[in-house]
Amino acid sequence: MSTIKARLRQAVFVALRAGFRVLPLSDGQRDRLRARFLHDHGDWVPPPPRGRIAAAAATAHRPLQRADEAAIGHVPHRVEALPAQLPATLVAFYLPQFHPFAENDAWWGKGFTEWRNVTRALPQFEGHLQPRLPADLGFYDLRNPQIMRDQAQLASEYGIGAFCFYYYWFSGTTLMEDPLRQWLADDSIDLPFCLCWANENWARRWDGRDEDILIGQQHSAEDDLAFIAHVADYLRDRRALKVDGKPMLLVYRPHLLPDARATAQRWRQWCLDNGIGEIHLAYVQGFERPDPRDIGFDAAVEFPPNMSNPRSLTADQYLINPDFEGDVRDWRELAAEIAARPLPPYTLYPGVNPGWDNEARRSGKGRVYLHASPRGYGDWLSATIHRRLAPVPANQRLVFINAWNEWAEGAVLEPDARLGHAYLQATRDALNVPTVENVTARPCVVIHAWHMPEFAALLEQLKVSELDCRIVITTSPEHRASVEASLREAALPGEVMVYPNHGRDILPFLQVADLLLGQGEDVVLKLHTKRSTHMTNGAQWRDEMLKQLLMDDHAREAVAAFKHDPQLGLLAPQGHLLSVSEYVGANAPALAHLRARLGLSVDPNDAQFSAGSMFWVRLAALRPLLDAHLYRSAFEVEQGQIDGTMAHAIERVLGAVCAQNGFRLDNLGTGSSDASSYAYAKRN
Repeated sequence: MSTIKARLRQAVFVALRAGFRVLPLSDGQRDRLRARFLHDHGDWVPPPPRGRIAAAAATAHRPLQRADEAAIGHVPHRVEALPAQLPATLVAFYLPQFHPFAENDAWWGKGFTEWRNVTRALPQFEGHLQPRLPADLGFYDLRNPQIMRDQAQLASEYGIGAFCFYYYWFSGTTLMEDPLRQWLADDSIDLPFCLCWANENWARRWDGRDEDILIGQQHSAEDDLAFIAHVADYLRDRRALKVDGKPMLLVYRPHLLPDARATAQRWRQWCLDNGIGEIHLAYVQGFERPDPRDIGFDAAVEFPPNMSNPRSLTADQYLINPDFEGDVRDWRELAAEIAARPLPPYTLYPGVNPGWDNEARRSGKGRVYLHASPRGYGDWLSATIHRRLAPVPANQRLVFINAWNEWAEGAVLEPDARLGHAYLQATRDALNVPTVENVTARPCVVIHAWHMPEFAALLEQLKVSELDCRIVITTSPEHRASVEASLREAALPGEVMVYPNHGRDILPFLQVADLLLGQGEDVVLKLHTKRSTHMTNGAQWRDEMLKQLLMDDHAREAVAAFKHDPQLGLLAPQGHLLSVSEYVGANAPALAHLRARLGLSVDPNDAQFSAGSMFWVRLAALRPLLDAHLYRSAFEVEQGQIDGTMAHAIERVLGAVCAQNGFRLDNLGTGSSDASSYAYAKRN
C-alpha cells in the first residue's frame, strides 16, 4: 500500500473513531461494531507512536550480567492463616501449554512448550522487564503430576479458590488436555476448577484471528453436542466449581458461535438429560460485552486488560531496540478505571489482572502494560472484593484473575525470580478486610550507619529528643557489631538490618521503606551518618539538618504535622529544600531515565528535593518509587562518587514522586527557608 493511501486511511480512522465515541450505543453494540470494523479494516489503525531512539545509546539502566536478579521488594514463601470466612472466591485462569505435544512439535519444532517463548524475550526499552523467569516451581513440565499438586497447594495457601483451565477443543480434536485429565484422575488434589472453552482459531500469531490458522473451529449443532459430552466428566467431578450448586462452564468468545443462545440451550438440555443437572454458563468479556441473558447465558466474566484503553506511554520510553513497533500502556490507569466501574444490571464476575506483556509471543511488537506492581494489584483486588462486590450476595462473589501462569503474556501469580511470592502475598492480603489507614503517632526512625563516631553521636541526639519511635538501623556486615554495641551503650532498642555497602544510604533506605510500608508503617524520619569528606563544612551540614529535623521539639512538630495533614508527603530541614532544576548537577540523564521508569507525569526538573537526603516522609507518598521495584544492580559500585549516581538521582526525584502521588512537600524547623545562597551545593 502506498504511503499516501495508508496515511489517508489512518486519518479517516481517527475521524471515524471520534464520531463513534459519541454515538449513543450500549457497550454490547459498541463492542460488536468495533470488532467487525477491525476485522475488515484493521490496516486502517494508525501504528503506535515510536519510542525515543536518539537516547537509546545512553548509559544502560538495566541488569547487564543476569536476567534472574531479585529486585527490591522480593518476597519469600510465607505460611500465614487465611481469613476464617473468605469474602469471595478467587478464580485464576490457567494455561496448560507447559508440556510438549505432537501438534506443537509440528508447528513450532520438536520439544516446543510455552517456555521457549518465555525465555527468548528481550527487553525492548529501558525498564522493560524481560525475560520474566520462574522461581520456586521452575520451568515445569505438566506431564509430571507432582507439578499440578504443588500448584494447587500453593494456590490454596494464598487464597486462590479455583483454577479456570483454558480448554482447547476443535471439532473432536483436543489440545493440551493431558494435564487436565491427569488432574481429573488425581483425587488427592482438592482445589476446585472450571473450564473455559477457548473457542477461537489457533493461529500462528497467538491472537485467535483468521490469518495463518494452525487449527480452526468448525462450529455446528453437532459440534455443540459432541463438546458437551466430551467435557461431561469435568462437570460431574466433585471438585467442579459451582454457583448455586450448578457446575460452571465458560466460553471465551461466544460471538464466534453461529447462535450462542441455541448452543446454550443444547448444552443445558444435554446436561439435564444425562444426569448433570443445571449448569451455570458464563462468557468472557474479552472482545464483546452483551448482556449474557440476551445470548442465553447466566453471567459474564471481566477479562482485563481487554476492553480498556489506558493512555499510551510508548513515546516516553528509551528504546533498546530501535525497531520496536509495540504498544506500551499504563497499567495503573487500567487498574484504576476497572476498579471504579459500577456493576451492570446483569451478573458480572469482576476481573483483576496482575500485569500484561506479550512481548515473548510477539518479538519486537508486544503490547506492554507498564507500572504493574504487587501493591497496585493488591489494591485493585481488595477494592474489587470489599467495595465493588459489597452489594452482591455472598454466594455470587467470584473474582477472576488473569492469570495464574500466562508467562508469555506477563500475567502471572506464580513465584518469579524478580519478586518471588509478592503477587501471591498481595492476593492473600487482599482477602483481609481493609482497615482505616494508619496515621500513626509513633513514627519510625531509619538510620544508615556507616561512620561509627557519627552514629554514636546521632543516637545520643535521638535519645535527648525523647521521641517515641521505632528505630531501624541499616549498616554493612563489617559494621554490624559496632552498631549493636552503640545501641547497647545508648540503651536504645533498635532493629539492625545488614546490607552490602552499595547505593550509599539510598539503596538501604529503599529496601527498608518497602518492608515498612508492607508492615503498615506510616511516617519515617530518614537519617544517616553523613560526613561529606569532600567538603570543609560537611559536619556543619549534617548537624544543621539534624537540628532542624530532630532537636528543639521539631520531631514532635513533624509527627503532629503528618497527623494533621494527610496530604503532607515530605518535610525537609528548613533551608534545605532546593529546586531540582537549579541543582541537577550531573544527574540529568539519570533523572530522565527515572521519570520514564517510574511513569512520572510530573517533570522532576519542575519539583523540589531535600538536599542531603535527610527528611521526614510519609511512606505512601513514595509509592511510585517503591512500586517500581528497582534492581540493586541499577546502583553503581561504590567508588567515592560525589555526584551523578543513581543514588544522587533518586535524591532529586523524590519531590516529583510525592507530587505524582498527590502529596506535597514542606520545610521543618526555624530560620529562613530561602535557599538562594545554599552553602552545601553548587548551582548549575
